[in-house]
Amino acid sequence: MTAIVDRIEDNNIAVLEINGGEKFLDVPLSELPEGTSQGDVLTGEEGNWQRDTEATNKRTLEILSLFNKLFKKD
Repeated sequence: MTAIVDRIEDNNIAVLEINGGEKFLDVPLSELPEGTSQGDVLTGEEGNWQRDTEATNKRTLEILSLFNKLFKKD
């Protein structure tokens, strides 16, 4: 399963977006890899999550590219 960290609430609960927002899952931050932050891509199953650094970096670059196109000044 692939999930995106949508947000972190109260500094201890990560809200994971599953299947493009079809489902949301609240997971204690202590159950996720150390250093997990908003926007990270995670793979695995409940209780066994790994941070997908390559997918996170790719997603970040795609978002930055869209942001730059949106606010491009001519």
